[in-house]
Amino acid sequence: MAPGSDLHGNYQDPVKEVQFYIMPLPLSSKNVWMVVLLSRISWTVGSISCPKECICQYLAVNCTGKLLEEFPTTIPLDTRQLVLAQNKLSYLPSLELHFLSDLIYLDCSSNTLGKDLDFTFVSMIKLIYLDLSFNNLTQVTFGTFSQLSSLVVLKLSDNPSLMEIEKDSFANNTRLRHLDVSRCSLKFIDTSTIRDLPNLRNLGLGENPWFCNCSFMELSSWLKESGITIL
Repeated sequence: MAPGSDLHGNYQDPVKEVQFYIMPLPLSSKNVWMVVLLSRISWTVGSISCPKECICQYLAVNCTGKLLEEFPTTIPLDTRQLVLAQNKLSYLPSLELHFLSDLIYLDCSSNTLGKDLDFTFVSMIKLIYLDLSFNNLTQVTFGTFSQLSSLVVLKLSDNPSLMEIEKDSFANNTRLRHLDVSRCSLKFIDTSTIRDLPNLRNLGLGENPWFCNCSFMELSSWLKESGITIL
């Protein structure tokens, strides 16, 4: 079904839908302000269009390899799939992402993301797929992905500066089935961080400088009995 259409495939103009509610009213000060407010809403809804650097099709926006240094600001609000791979983004603005609450697929791989991502994804409760591989992330905390309760696939591989994943980092991501932290700089990860993911099926841990102590041996032993596929 195309964006802006009803269940029967008929196109519905969002601007006209908002304007429909602007009825002729006695020009009291309260009603004048109401008309002005609705007019501003109409203009805002109508002004959202495909970013000029990207390709938009139905509910998908693809901005791959456009050398973007800033997050595109005109992404349609009903976007379900957003690909920002192979750019120069060093920061993801939480405010802009807040308005993309219908996203289920977000690919930000191969950028320069390195700043603290805590509470960046606050309103993205529908997100299922998140790719942050090939960036410069340094740590993962409870606040990084705590709002992503629907997340199924999380790719964090090839972040050479990623040295720490805190114990409860994935406490709210119990639907995770695929987690990849390969080729980072991790020396330690608490067994409970992985064990508390009941739906996990695929796990990438390879090519990290693991510190081989009792805790790591506990994790290794548990993984052998868990049935999880090691990537």
